Parts: sequence; C-alpha cells; structure tokens
Amino acid sequence: MELSGGELQEQGDSRMQELTSLVQKVTRSSSWWERHGVDWAWLILALCATPAGFMLLQSERWLPLCLGILLLGTTHTIVSVKGSHLASHSSLSQSRSWNKLWAVLFIEVCGSFTAEVATHQHVKLHHAYTNIIGLGDSSTWKAPFFPRYIYLFILPLAVPLITPIVALGLIQDLPGLVVLRTLCTISLGMLLNCWLLLTVSGFRSLLSAFLCMLLYKALYSIPYIHVNIFQHIGLAMFSLDKKPKRIYQMAYGVLNLPRNPLLDWSFGHSLINCHVEHHLFPTLSDNMCLKVKPIVSNYFKQHNIPYNEESYLSRLRLFIDRYQQLMVDAPCLTELVGIQ
Repeated sequence: MELSGGELQEQGDSRMQELTSLVQKVTRSSSWWERHGVDWAWLILALCATPAGFMLLQSERWLPLCLGILLLGTTHTIVSVKGSHLASHSSLSQSRSWNKLWAVLFIEVCGSFTAEVATHQHVKLHHAYTNIIGLGDSSTWKAPFFPRYIYLFILPLAVPLITPIVALGLIQDLPGLVVLRTLCTISLGMLLNCWLLLTVSGFRSLLSAFLCMLLYKALYSIPYIHVNIFQHIGLAMFSLDKKPKRIYQMAYGVLNLPRNPLLDWSFGHSLINCHVEHHLFPTLSDNMCLKVKPIVSNYFKQHNIPYNEESYLSRLRLFIDRYQQLMVDAPCLTELVGIQ
C-alpha cells in the first residue's frame, strides 16, 4: 500500500520526533561532565600543553623542534577547530552570554576568523540547508580552477594565511563595533603567537616567528579541508523547493568517517565519526554525539534509513578519481521519490 504525499511528510516528521525523543531521554539523564565536562577537559588540556610546545622550540636539535611543531599544531587545531565548532553551536555552556564569549575567543583570537560570519555561514546556512545546492552544499570549499592534486594537497597549506584575509573581506558589512572587535581579536591572537615565539622560543626576528606560526597552524590543514568536503560533497544533493524532510535530508546528505584517534580528538567527534548525529542534533557536544551514536544508527537501521559511513582513504580515492565531476562540474540533483 503506497502512502500519499501528505502521509509521507507526516512519516518523516514523526520519525524525526521519535528519534529526538530517544536522544533527549539520554541527554536529560546525562551528567554535566558528559554533556560539557569531557570536551572542556580536552580544551583545557590543550591550552595547558601549549607552553611546552613553545619551550621545545628553544632547542637547536631536530627532534625537539619537530615535537614542538607537532604539539603546537595539535593544540592549535583542538582549540581553533574543535573549540570554535562547539562554540558556534552553543555547545560549551547553557548560557548564551558565555557561549558568545567562547565563540569570540576560539573563533577570532585562536582561529583568526570572525565569529558572526562563521556562525552565520555554518549554523544558519550549512546546517539549515545541508546539501541544498547554492546554500549549504559546502561550495565555499570548492576551487574548481585548481588541479586536483594542488587543491587536495597543496592549497590547504595556505589556509592559515588565507583565513584572516578572507575574514577582513567579510566583516565590511557588519556593525562598526563588531568590525573593531574582530580586528582587535584577530590581531591579538596572531601577535600573541609571535610574541611567545620571540620571548619563549627565542626566535630572533618577527618574520621567522610569523613563518613558524603559519607552519604549525597549517599542520592539520590538509585533513581539515578533506573532512569538510568528504562528508557532504558526492552525496545526495537537493534543490530548495524539493528538499526531503529533515531526517532524510541528513541521512542522505551526511557521512561519518570511522574513528581516528588523531582526528577525533583534534577536530572533535562531531566532525569525524559522529557527523550524522551532529547534523541531526547540532547543539549536542562532541561527547554527547558519541554517546547517542548507537541510538541513531540503530534507529536508522530499524527503519531502513541509510546510515552513511566510509573510510578516509576510500573518500580520498573517490575525490582523486572523480575530481572533475565532484568539484568542478555542477552537482546533479537527487530525486528521492516517495520521501519528499
């Protein structure tokens, strides 16, 4: 017996409500430590480990220097990617004021971008219109005029330099006080890094300190760009007037990568192995996304809803082989007959 269009709409809504109820039950029974504490502990640990990275760079031997770059690159990524992502979704606190403060700290001071634009583009566009062509389809990460290997392995290294430049171009239409604050916070973050390299690490010139800062900030740039495109591009794409109900939109348009200790804890579970859960419930912290993952995956399987998971290497091979189709040509619309 076929369902009518109205009944299919109701089915999508009812399934999302049912899954939400299951997830909320787990969330309400979880402690503050599970909801926020685990992720805060990891962020604080990263901040506390940062001075050790600057001290390792005092050495003239290669091993301590490499360890210092690795430590600084990792702690910077944890704070500027994981911290910024959680702050943009108000996942670090129940207080709006505190979340605003954390967003400015992690996105602007540490990440050299603007909190207002980052939140608008990520939360208001990408999450609200996931895989809707022209709105939330990760198109901001496309650069079709570059060859595949340049785009995938060389261009990402310029992200630390490009990010503040792009931020300056995007804040022009914001209120004057926001523009002034953003200029001050981005400058403060970059000057603080250079000052620590000069005073703690013993660098002799501002230029060498600046180049070293770009080096450790670029350490995770390649997987960062990869993750941003792997988990959406190449999956189902929709037009605004024919997008499916939310549960199906996220099921067909979002993909999880397998657990990877380095990327999981640097970028956060919600960006790696719990991305489907994050798009369904974006205000959950990384730890809570990990906790509700079995509930979401089991619910999808019970109702024959696709639960996309694929390895990092298989996605990389796909993008190398089909770069022209996925990153240069216009994506094809998906017709999910029967569930719109």
